[in-house]
Amino acid sequence: MANPPKTSRGYSDVIGPANNEPTNPQFETKLTPPFSSSAGPRFFPPPIIQPSHIPSPSVRIPSPNSVMQPNQIPLPDVRTPSPNSGIQPNQITSPLVRTPSPSFGSPANGIRAGSPGPHLSTPPGPPRFSSPLQPAAVPFRTSPASPQPPAFSSGSSLPTSSPPQFSNGAYELQPQTSDASEDLFHVTDSTNVLFSANKVPKQKKLFNTPSLGFGALASPGREISLGPQIIQRDPHRCQNCGAYANFYCNILIGSGQWQCVVCRNLNGSEGEYIASSKEELRSLPELSSPFVDYIQTGNKRPGFVPVSDSRMSAPVVLVIDECLDEPHLQHLQGSLHAFVDSLPPTTRIGIVLYGRTVSVYDFSEESTASADVLPGRISPSQESLKALIYGTGLYLSPVHASGPVAHSIFSSLRPYKLNLPEASRDRCLGTAVEVALAIIQGPSAELPRGVMRRSGGDSRIIVCAGGPNTHGPGSVPHSLGHPNYPYMEKAALKWMENLGREAHQRNTVVDILCAGTCPIRVPILQPLAKASGGVLILHDDFGEAFGVNLQRASTRAAGSQGLLEVRCSDNIFITQVIGPGEEANADNHESFKNDSSLSIQMLSVEEMQCFALSMETKSDIKSDFVYFQFSIQYSNVYHADISRVITVRLPTVDSVSAYLDSVQDEVASVIIAKRTLLRAKSSSTANDMRATIDERIKDVASKFGSQMSKSKLYRFPKELGLLPELLFHLRRGPLLGNIIGHEDERSVLRNLFLNASLDLSIRMVAPRCLMHREGGTFEELPAYDLAMQSDSAVVLDHGTDVFIWLGAELASQAGKSAAALAACRTLAEELTEMRFPAPRILAFKEGSSQARYFVSRLIPAHKDPPYEQEARFPQLRTLTAEQRTKLKSSFIHFDDPSFCEWMRSLKVSPPEPS
Repeated sequence: MANPPKTSRGYSDVIGPANNEPTNPQFETKLTPPFSSSAGPRFFPPPIIQPSHIPSPSVRIPSPNSVMQPNQIPLPDVRTPSPNSGIQPNQITSPLVRTPSPSFGSPANGIRAGSPGPHLSTPPGPPRFSSPLQPAAVPFRTSPASPQPPAFSSGSSLPTSSPPQFSNGAYELQPQTSDASEDLFHVTDSTNVLFSANKVPKQKKLFNTPSLGFGALASPGREISLGPQIIQRDPHRCQNCGAYANFYCNILIGSGQWQCVVCRNLNGSEGEYIASSKEELRSLPELSSPFVDYIQTGNKRPGFVPVSDSRMSAPVVLVIDECLDEPHLQHLQGSLHAFVDSLPPTTRIGIVLYGRTVSVYDFSEESTASADVLPGRISPSQESLKALIYGTGLYLSPVHASGPVAHSIFSSLRPYKLNLPEASRDRCLGTAVEVALAIIQGPSAELPRGVMRRSGGDSRIIVCAGGPNTHGPGSVPHSLGHPNYPYMEKAALKWMENLGREAHQRNTVVDILCAGTCPIRVPILQPLAKASGGVLILHDDFGEAFGVNLQRASTRAAGSQGLLEVRCSDNIFITQVIGPGEEANADNHESFKNDSSLSIQMLSVEEMQCFALSMETKSDIKSDFVYFQFSIQYSNVYHADISRVITVRLPTVDSVSAYLDSVQDEVASVIIAKRTLLRAKSSSTANDMRATIDERIKDVASKFGSQMSKSKLYRFPKELGLLPELLFHLRRGPLLGNIIGHEDERSVLRNLFLNASLDLSIRMVAPRCLMHREGGTFEELPAYDLAMQSDSAVVLDHGTDVFIWLGAELASQAGKSAAALAACRTLAEELTEMRFPAPRILAFKEGSSQARYFVSRLIPAHKDPPYEQEARFPQLRTLTAEQRTKLKSSFIHFDDPSFCEWMRSLKVSPPEPS
């Protein structure tokens, strides 16, 4: 763990080397070598003049006695522990938080809330292990997929290290932060921005180490409650680089001028920052918090056509496959009925069915299910669409008015009647989406060019598909052996991507929910969902998990017209971006004289999405702090234009140990995993990527570790104790391993992971293991096969799947097994209640065929010697000799190495458990 922070006493201003090369970051849509940082163009910020030094606290909790271990799940009411509070390492309370003692500042990514003992919400990774073990009570209501930040307080009650000094002179710069205690207030408690390390190495060689790297995860759409809001006021921006005035700026309180933290340019504030004291400046929201939202409301913006209140909510159009057999249709009908019942009364819905033709259902007929039918083999003509839109039919209607009609439509659906295999049935999915887009657009297609009718946020088209698109535009032949299949597939891919882009331009997201056993031809449908900002999800059937995802797809918050801008100080530049966006055109955002920011056009603005940014520096860093500013501009569901600005300040260090100790293992592993998965486009390249994981571990050990005496093994750095186990899970799990057999499933998982937030990403990389105990409590354990104890029930959360395993001995006791199963299912639902996509929850008994899903995701630690088992899985010490013998005899031998065996095969000694 880190040592207590040492406060630097200041330094003189330093001017960094100038560099004006106009370059651009590599926005990742193509392959890049995993360790290469030179490929692709780059840009470099202008020279920096650093302000007076402002001490910053350390980023790690200094004493093991004051640490909540990463496998701990705190209770909703958990209090901040004192340094000697003795929190038990495996106690389950609420989704993982690391809570430092008030006496030890821990700026986890530059920003922290202003109350003593704030909480830093970070998702749980594979646990750090220590003993003794104690279970704790559940259930709890907070979801790990959406940790809630603490309430914002504008006044910090933390002590200051020295009294502030103020002057009314026009030429004295007043820094907005003056000591380490103020940084406590501003370390990122929300997970909108998380860095791979909380300290920045000054040496270029260390910063740019390819095997470890430096980067950040940005979740622009995640709501924050920490920062103040500025209503109907434009922000002050640097006239040189475009950065926003912020909490860390130096202010000339006599003249109101402020100094940009990115380029050091001096800017005017039109007199708004003229003040008599620092406290007076703090009354301005952007100078009181590193988080701030600028909100512009009203309908005075150009190109805005108001709509009535009844049309305010964005519509949801269901596009339903009508080529289903009876069992699938029955499940689908149940999910559709529940879906309509779950919608808010004001939500407008539309229903479109597709097979060989497209049927658009009319809500004006209350007694019967009535539809207008269009041919599916070609795209609808403008004449046919005009006849549809301007006719007498009602194709979008609020649920409160048309709910009964929707139920009657679903009940009228009939199974497919022709005797054809599922894959050979004609489905005109592309044409159906075109028609759905047309009815959403409505008569606004006739508005003048450049003027658009805006509903609240993004409209949604949700496709319920049971098979591939085999008829009409964007289709492929029924048979993969068709002589023209490669050419038709290429044409279909391009057509689907163009349709997705058109949907995005119309502020419409297309989600494709697939179910059943028929191959869906994922590569054909994926571009449609991806280009529109939606997702494609596979399900086993149209039952429970499908129904939950149908509801969550329609209700998840979405903004539109999103733009993300990132600015870095001190010659730090972004080399790679992975996430749901594309490089923004220069016309889409305001430009400044020396603006070297990275601009990303977001395909949609949603809470569960994330961008992974990889960074490098051109030269050694001479400043004591570096600054990163993230600005997100989008329109929300209430027609308000939001500009969210988040400014992060990180301290720089010379010490390698201090840098390594500040590395956030979970964040670093997710960035590494996303860079690796980006290149793993098929099962063959996945094999190659597993080899790069091996090379990465060896490189980190050789660069940051030390060679053991009288041995050829390198000792892996103890500061990165969690990282290798996380990467081992990645290497053998469903993302890179051989657990998943079908390429469609691997492709869907890969695309979900590349866009997923940290919370979902870390669970997809490394599963979380929870053992049921007496009284309905749960104990968190390492995800090792040693947890498969016959008298226990275990919950394994692996992101997109949650497994409940019942031991044979427990399953033989009907009463106990039923209670344990109910408790496990409740916990699984609690853990995933806000997650999208909703995972499938599978329950099975020890020895059943389905148990292989569970076993394959656990590290085979039974192969390790007993002393290593106890060190890494201390719960074994609580078992009797008879129980341990029984557990040992239950394992079946196979060739997969354990974690320790894998590390030693790389000539690296595994890190000791902490």
